[in-house]
Amino acid sequence: MEDMIRWMLLILFSLIFIAEARLESKVFNVKSYGAVANGNTDNSVAFLKAWNDACNWNGKAQVFIPKGTYMLNSIVFKGPCKAFRMGFVIKGILKAPPYPSLFNTDKWIGFLYVNKLTLSGGGTLDGQGASSWPHNNCNKDPHCPTLPITVRFDFINNGKIHDLKSINPKGGHFMIFGSENVKLERLKISAPGDSPNTDGIKIGESNNINITSATIATGDDCIAMISGAKNITIFGVHCGPGHGISVGSLGKNDGEKDVQNIVVKNCTFSGTSNGLRIKTWAASLSKPLRASNFLFQDIFMDKVFSPIIIDQAYCPSHGCSNQVASSVQISDVTYKNIKGSGSSEIGVELNCSKRKPCQNITRVDINLRPYGGKGQLKSLSSFVNGACYGQQIPPSCVG
Repeated sequence: MEDMIRWMLLILFSLIFIAEARLESKVFNVKSYGAVANGNTDNSVAFLKAWNDACNWNGKAQVFIPKGTYMLNSIVFKGPCKAFRMGFVIKGILKAPPYPSLFNTDKWIGFLYVNKLTLSGGGTLDGQGASSWPHNNCNKDPHCPTLPITVRFDFINNGKIHDLKSINPKGGHFMIFGSENVKLERLKISAPGDSPNTDGIKIGESNNINITSATIATGDDCIAMISGAKNITIFGVHCGPGHGISVGSLGKNDGEKDVQNIVVKNCTFSGTSNGLRIKTWAASLSKPLRASNFLFQDIFMDKVFSPIIIDQAYCPSHGCSNQVASSVQISDVTYKNIKGSGSSEIGVELNCSKRKPCQNITRVDINLRPYGGKGQLKSLSSFVNGACYGQQIPPSCVG
């Protein structure tokens, strides 16, 4: 019976492969729709016409942006599409309008409800954010206006984003929301280390997202996984400058969803303010929230201020009372083979919630030393249950 099922599945996959191979491919060049590569003319109408024709093609479609510099106002490329696969190939440079007053949305470029989307080409997305950063006061004002993200992916299934550059966003570089089975590979993401709220990749309410071989240097989290992120794999990422790779922040508002099954492996942090961080607000929720089943393994830290940190009293604006303990339950977290140097006195800080103490926090082979080689780092922990194995530098354990 099992052999018959395997045989039928093989036949089915073969038929699908043959059917896909027979689909006709077509390239939709934006220049054929009137796009002008002078760096000043708004090309959003031409780009949208090319997208709409590609989206309605009964086959495999590709929107093609040749070399050159193209100004593009805020735009959303919408599906669902008739096309079996949608390619969006950027060979040139796309430039956003320089001033945030020209935007009436939270994103510069959006992709919405697209299946089998591929975004690639080796080109550059220039958010021209420098003129916006001096007006960003979100660390002081929690009601500050949201600056547009360079590219936002909403409800994208079976997608791939690879071989692109993103520079100087007004807000973050990339946001993935409500999506499933998306791969991000060989991305180069950059902004000055003091550029505010310029997260590299932010993931929310999405499943099975894989990030590999990315270089991220920015002014906020290199990667942030927020409410509803699950089954996320991060491999071979270089982070710095920036605020590290973060789970959170979580637990500020009711209605947030659990974050589960995160793997971060073979990554390097250089000169970041944090390395591996889990951050939750000290707030009371009507329904407890869970952050669980995380593996951080084979990580190298180079002059990182806080290499390993769990902060369950997160408050970036420094205006919180912290009278209420966090409602987020953190559990089943493993740190394994974490090496390198820290630039502050503390190498490991596990500040967990008195209401929901961290459970099953495991550290295996930790070797973190002061940058410059003198002295020894400290390890601090509160409300933590777990165990340690192998080398432990700084010397301490939980439990």
